[in-house]
Order: sequence, then C-alpha cells, then structure tokens
Amino acid sequence: MDAFSSKDMAMKAQKKILSSMATKSSVQMFIDDTSSEILDELYRVSKEYTGNKSEAQKVVKDLVKIAVKIGVLFRNNRFSNEELRVAQDFKKKLHTGAMTAISFYEVDFTFDKTVMSEILSDCRDLLLKLVNTHLTPKSHGRINHVFNHYGDPQLLTKLYDPNSNFRPNLTRICKGLNKLVEDGTI
Repeated sequence: MDAFSSKDMAMKAQKKILSSMATKSSVQMFIDDTSSEILDELYRVSKEYTGNKSEAQKVVKDLVKIAVKIGVLFRNNRFSNEELRVAQDFKKKLHTGAMTAISFYEVDFTFDKTVMSEILSDCRDLLLKLVNTHLTPKSHGRINHVFNHYGDPQLLTKLYDPNSNFRPNLTRICKGLNKLVEDGTI
C-alpha cells in the first residue's frame, strides 16, 4: 500500500515554508507583540554578549523557526496524548523559568546561575523529547543551539549583574515575561 498522504505533504511544506520565512516581518504574523519585544531584547543581549551580529541573528532565527514549527505541529494535531503531556510539562517548566527569571530580576543579588541554567536545560530536554519524532536532526540542533546559548552561565551572570550594561535589556525582558505570565500565555 502506498504511504503517500497529502495532509502529511502539506504539513511538511508548511513547516519548510515557515522556517524559511523566519524574518522580523513574518514573525509578526505568528508571534504576539510582547513575545516579539522579548525576542528583540534577546537579540540585543546576544549581539552585545557575543560581539557577533550574525550569531545573534542566527540564535533568534533558530528560536523563531522552532516556535513556528511546533505551532504547525499543534495546529495539525500531530502530537500523541503522551507527547501532549510532555508539552504540558514543558509549559509548566517554562512558566517556572519565567517566574524565576522575574524573581531574580526583582530581588537584587538573589540570582543563581546554576538554578537558571538547570531550568533552561530541563526546558531544552522536554522540548527535544516533544519533537523527537516530528522534526529533523537539524531542528534538534536548533533547539540545542538556542538553549545552550541562553543557558550559558556566563551570559546569565552578565545579564543579571545589577551593574551591567544588560540591565535595561533585562528590565524589558522581565516586563514582557510578566505580561505573558499575567495573560496566561506562559
């Protein structure tokens, strides 16, 4: 029996098209304004930290591609019940991460790079488990790239240093995270 499925083909085409469109203008169609502002700040932090504009663009582009592809998978009901439980675990861990990030920001000198790095590592592992059978190894590499970049203890330490140049960025990131938490988005 032929294993061809037009629905599968359409979904693959959708993922491919959307991943190639991960530019700022196309992101606006798929990501709300608050998330877009957070992504802009993450880009600025990455650019300043690495001193490399193209690396900063790549990490944010990878983040957007992954978010869009997972959105396509959800819309097309591609996740099993077990995978949906993993997705719920991921959402809970992401919520915990956002609350922790905000708390570390609001209370000076409480930042613990190990705690934040572990939360991001756990999020990465849950996300990889969720998409294991749905996305290519290249996409898995993108997930690792994003979480390894932002989970870097040195980056996190500089970001949370109350006297660093990153303080305004962190303020805007946490303001956005707070709004997403209040809205129930994360």
